[in-house]
Amino acid sequence: MNMKNQLTKFVYPVVMISWSLSLLLVMAQRNDTVSVKVGAVLDLSAGTVGKMGLSCINISLSDFYLSHSHYKTRLQFTFKDSKRDVVTAAAQVVGLIKNEQVQAIMGPTTTMEANFVISLGEKTHVPIISFSATSPSLTSLQSPYYFQIAQDDSAQVRAICAIVQAFGWKEVVPIYVDNSYGEGVIPYLTNVLQQAYIRIPYLSPISLSATDDAISKELYHLMTMQTRVFIVHMSPLLGSRFFTIASQIGMMGQGYVWIVTNGMANFFSTLNSSVMESMEGVLGVRPYIPRTKKLDDFKVRWKKKFLQEYPTLVDSKLDAFGIWAYDATTALAMAVEKVGAKSFGFGISKGSSNNVDLEKLSIAKKGEKLREALSTTRFRGLSGEFNVVGGQLQASTFEIVNVIGDVERKVGFWSPQRGLARTLEGQSIYSTSKNNLGTIIWPGDPYYIPRGWEIPTNGKKLRIGVAFKDYGYTEFVKVVRNPNTNSTEVIGFCIDIFKAALELLPYALSYEFIPFANPDGEMAGTYDDLVHQVNIGKFDAAVGDITITSNRSNYVDFTLPYTESGVTMVVPLKDNRKRNAWTFLKPLTLDLWVTTACLFVFIGFVVWVLEHKINNKFRGPAAHQIGTSLWFSFSMIVFADREKVVSNLGRFVVIIWAFVFLILVQSYTASLTSLLTIEQLRPTIPDVHRMNVGFLKGSFVYEILKNLGFQDQQLKVYYSPEECNDLFTNGSIAAAFDEVPYVKHFLGTYCSKYAMVEPTFKTGGFGFVFPKGSPLVADISRAILNVTQGNKMKTIENAWFKESICNSSSAEISSKNSLGLESFWGLFLLAGIASLLALLIFAATFLYQHKDIWSSGNNPTTSIWKRIGNLISIFNQRDLERHAFKETEISIGPHYGLGATETPQVEINPPTASTQIEANFSFYGDQPKKCPTLTMAMLMTMAMLFNANTKK
Repeated sequence: MNMKNQLTKFVYPVVMISWSLSLLLVMAQRNDTVSVKVGAVLDLSAGTVGKMGLSCINISLSDFYLSHSHYKTRLQFTFKDSKRDVVTAAAQVVGLIKNEQVQAIMGPTTTMEANFVISLGEKTHVPIISFSATSPSLTSLQSPYYFQIAQDDSAQVRAICAIVQAFGWKEVVPIYVDNSYGEGVIPYLTNVLQQAYIRIPYLSPISLSATDDAISKELYHLMTMQTRVFIVHMSPLLGSRFFTIASQIGMMGQGYVWIVTNGMANFFSTLNSSVMESMEGVLGVRPYIPRTKKLDDFKVRWKKKFLQEYPTLVDSKLDAFGIWAYDATTALAMAVEKVGAKSFGFGISKGSSNNVDLEKLSIAKKGEKLREALSTTRFRGLSGEFNVVGGQLQASTFEIVNVIGDVERKVGFWSPQRGLARTLEGQSIYSTSKNNLGTIIWPGDPYYIPRGWEIPTNGKKLRIGVAFKDYGYTEFVKVVRNPNTNSTEVIGFCIDIFKAALELLPYALSYEFIPFANPDGEMAGTYDDLVHQVNIGKFDAAVGDITITSNRSNYVDFTLPYTESGVTMVVPLKDNRKRNAWTFLKPLTLDLWVTTACLFVFIGFVVWVLEHKINNKFRGPAAHQIGTSLWFSFSMIVFADREKVVSNLGRFVVIIWAFVFLILVQSYTASLTSLLTIEQLRPTIPDVHRMNVGFLKGSFVYEILKNLGFQDQQLKVYYSPEECNDLFTNGSIAAAFDEVPYVKHFLGTYCSKYAMVEPTFKTGGFGFVFPKGSPLVADISRAILNVTQGNKMKTIENAWFKESICNSSSAEISSKNSLGLESFWGLFLLAGIASLLALLIFAATFLYQHKDIWSSGNNPTTSIWKRIGNLISIFNQRDLERHAFKETEISIGPHYGLGATETPQVEINPPTASTQIEANFSFYGDQPKKCPTLTMAMLMTMAMLFNANTKK
């Protein structure tokens, strides 16, 4: 005990001395610092944002100067209450500038208050620093003295768009507070959604002062629309009332999608538990503030201080605005220190002391430097990296939260670099996949992902306009009137396709057909007029034989086509087979006939040259040799040549020629068969541009014909297929232009008289019409694919159209059917090269063998023409040394082709077996003569040859 008392007596004086020294040091430091006046205009009378900002500013000052005690400047705040009033806020700012001569102003709280204050700051060079006004309309003022430390609302629209894209929703309805805060984000949201092909069919502004009845009325109006995806951008006070009413009238149930911006998502922790429960299933997007130990410590200290100052606000929690107020205060303190401690003040003001006198406001001397210092201030604060570019806090990552019960749960993140992600690590590419988000609880049913649209709950039927006419091809669509009941029934091919598609939808679609007709029963306009009625909302859709065109698709959406596309020409046919005696010449063109004939003569000449010296078949009088050569070449047509080719070069040429001619003969046969069987029917005219043509009344084909250069006097209108046939019959038109589905139906009726020929102009086929961006288009298009690719389509076609029995009338007929030289020049080139090569080899060999004759060395006096004559004479003689003339044969009498000085030779040789066989059998074509005598003679000859060889 004594020991303890002695220790106490010793420590107490030491502590007191240390505390005294610290106090003296602080006082000394304070004497060396300069106070810089700063104003703050906050909403301190209503709401918690202003009060939260006030406490965070004070804590930030205390923390900053505790850790930066060596700074020469100290911020001295003067706080003013704006009372959430624009005029009051402006008056307080003017008073702070004129009377207090503040160097910067924090606040005001709301966007509407900040609009006018920003202009005052620019006029006096006093920086305006806002930590709670988020509207992008403020930055559009382009004031260099405005610093928006809060995250700009326009930065979150891409995150919202990514969520909509992830679930494939095609329509959204923005609901926003009807003031500058709400309207500021709409242009940015609209632009981003339109770039992603997401339609905004309606904008729903709600006044800040709207009553519950007014809100209910607007919500009931939204219930009558198909769209079920809503983006809500409003303040927490109005948003709480809005969702409470929406829950009461049943709009927080299954099928609805609600996405709220950071205007409400930042305040989820401060909302009443009953309001949160009414918002179950809502998705919220808000800036992500990373959780750190420094932030956790600050939250504890802030909560303790806030409850001391406002004991009644027990449920208040720190949000992003309070954190931004803390960082904004730090940034301002750092910027003031950069500027320095001297010369802070204003120029001489010539205005009165009245706060509302704005004519003679003085200018802050250090305003320009303070603005530059704020723009270059960088540090890591409670909200993350503090980086202001162009007066705006740079966009960062957003977190996506889901309201479950009375609490919120984080389901993912969005960042400009990676898109949607479940975590902040691992993903390197931009993604909008819903698989990158956690499990989301949706309104009404946690396991049902809303498709984003529903049929209106008020029982309204879809008004479907029907395109019809009492002329033309009524099988496609027809309106039948019952005179007894004065009711109408819509029938036809197009109607059956539409009904079949609706049967395949996964939901029931209530609709009614409304004929697009005048009181007298006639169609109320053109097809373009009907499409326009869908565009302006008179009809919810339109069905019938409506062609998909680029012009119409600019203001309506079409389903996938359910018929073939294109506009084509129809012409009469005639049978040329019985009227043309020269049909056999048509398979080949004239140039091919001439080339083939020339090649016949050339091949005959080549074979004659190669065989003349060694083959008796190619010798004799000149006329005989010419005839034999041509006969040999032409007999290859039926492979009936009787002349035996004995030289190797000749055989080479014949083999190549036989191959070429085989292909030529087969091609001729196929082409002639086609002419005499398949292509019996031919278009009556090759060109219609100078003749009259017909088109169906009211068809857009008229515009196509005008673009093709047809004059009005050439264009004839018909009202039905029967009238079109009559125009052809009496010669009024030479051709008719119509859409492929109509033409096929026409050919099914008159298939033996007409054909569909070129040209064909591309169109989109028949499709059903819906308003631009209608969610029904995708579902019905998928259903149409199932109908057209299944047996149902064939059943519907058989019910309305005659089955065509034409073989080829539906095929396009070309005017060029003959085979030309371009198809065979390769073969002819092959035969020519082979023949020329054989001639060159023969000539080279012949000249080499008789080089003593053509060489001038032996007899220089012999003229060149004499030597050529000698070579020709030798060429005309038989080559007895060749194998062909060494074969045994009996040759009696004069030999054709011998020279005048030659003596006839008589050769007596025993007949050989080959000679006897050749005498009785032909190598090509002839059949052997079967008789006992001939057979016996052959056997005896073979026996004699065998005995002779044995003796040798």
